[in-house]
Amino acid sequence: MKSAIALAMFACACTPTGYTAATPNWVNDTASVQPKFPTPIADRYRDVAAKIIATARADRGAYAKLEVLTDTIGARLAGSPALDKAIAWAAQAMKDDGLEVRTEKVMVPHWVRGEADGAITAPIARHVGVLALGGSVSTPKGGITAPVVVVHDWKELDAKAEQVKGAIVVYNVAMPAYSEETGSGYGQTVQYRGGGASQAAKRGAVAALVRSVTAKSLHTLHTGAMRYDKDQPKIPTASITIEDAELLDRLASKGTVTMRLRIETQDMPEAESANVIGEIKGSEKPDEVVVISGHIDSWDVGQGAHDDGAGIVTMMQAGKLLKQLGLKPRRTIRIVLFTNEENGLRGGKGYAAAHQAELGKTVFALESDFGGFAPRGFGIGHKDKDALGRMQTRMTDIASLLRGFGASRITPNGHGGADIEPMAPAGVPQVGLDVDGHAYFDYHHTDADTLDKVKPQDISDMVAAVAVMAYVVADMPDRVDSP
Repeated sequence: MKSAIALAMFACACTPTGYTAATPNWVNDTASVQPKFPTPIADRYRDVAAKIIATARADRGAYAKLEVLTDTIGARLAGSPALDKAIAWAAQAMKDDGLEVRTEKVMVPHWVRGEADGAITAPIARHVGVLALGGSVSTPKGGITAPVVVVHDWKELDAKAEQVKGAIVVYNVAMPAYSEETGSGYGQTVQYRGGGASQAAKRGAVAALVRSVTAKSLHTLHTGAMRYDKDQPKIPTASITIEDAELLDRLASKGTVTMRLRIETQDMPEAESANVIGEIKGSEKPDEVVVISGHIDSWDVGQGAHDDGAGIVTMMQAGKLLKQLGLKPRRTIRIVLFTNEENGLRGGKGYAAAHQAELGKTVFALESDFGGFAPRGFGIGHKDKDALGRMQTRMTDIASLLRGFGASRITPNGHGGADIEPMAPAGVPQVGLDVDGHAYFDYHHTDADTLDKVKPQDISDMVAAVAVMAYVVADMPDRVDSP
């Protein structure tokens, strides 16, 4: 097994990024994979969809954009100079691609990571790597040395309330392995990262450490956002690796464990940032809008390649491709690159507030924020159950055009994405690009989220899926959710 994994990793790492595999004829021949149900919308757009798919799948422009974003600019947390550079770059790139471009000001939090380290001081001496969670306060100068209390859920935290006083709480909560049936299990475990510090502080803890939210680890630290309860003391909090969480658990099961922890962070004044918007104006109904989006910020580790560089370059290149092919739909297609998704959602909330008056005519909002992997289809949601049914029927029809490369699945899972969610109460259809995400949380919020983990063909296929769906929804006579 180890040798098989090593060979697979070697093969992925050695794939030349400039190589373009020959596309079999059947991939773009959508007539050869016709669904077994009526597809009146797909039938109307079959020829144009085939042209979009063939062009997108052979193109490597999105990957080239991602290379610039990751290798030249890199990690781009809200408030950082790198995010400012990314915003300027994206705006210029979309202008160069022929889109109508503007930026919309958003004020964002500005949290800065400093140095951090940890160590077991008893019953053994051992270094423990720590990565401050986004928003954490610092330890007192010189750090903290305290006993460790390991818990596996909230009930155990309550049961050990007396031991927790004056201690460092370690949440050793394992994230379930990914499966097609249940997904990642992220939602079950991320609650300890988000609220663990305040729950520990409520019971008198002096710090909290959280097992990295991932099912797989090569001693990899995963950061992410946390939030403080305003009614509880703020205590420092950080992630530790799966391996170190398990070590601490084993040691604690045998007796007393103590740790030294030092975390340095800074909370700076809010900074000015911006959402970046690029448009293809509609030919007949320019005031009706189809939003396609991702978030341009990332955490301050790795390069933000999967999260969410892949998402934004997919949207940027979909716009360029439609413009290049001379396709001008009835409605406006609006590319939105949201700022500050990772530690504030100010971009998504700010956009919904600034565009409140036009949300009634925002006929579709699509987000990609689950990495740059092979597309499988789309997850959909709507505040109106009947409208969701109509939306599912029409999108299943449209997505049949994408069967040739496996992107035709439509799943009414209720969620499109964190940045477009503020538009949901206004009745805006919610759509998330569904990808093969089995490896996403291996890299999520880590130093390993780098360009080499992204396959050029997967990004090109994402562009194909988004461009076809966006164009058809923007051009079809009725709204995708209309009666």
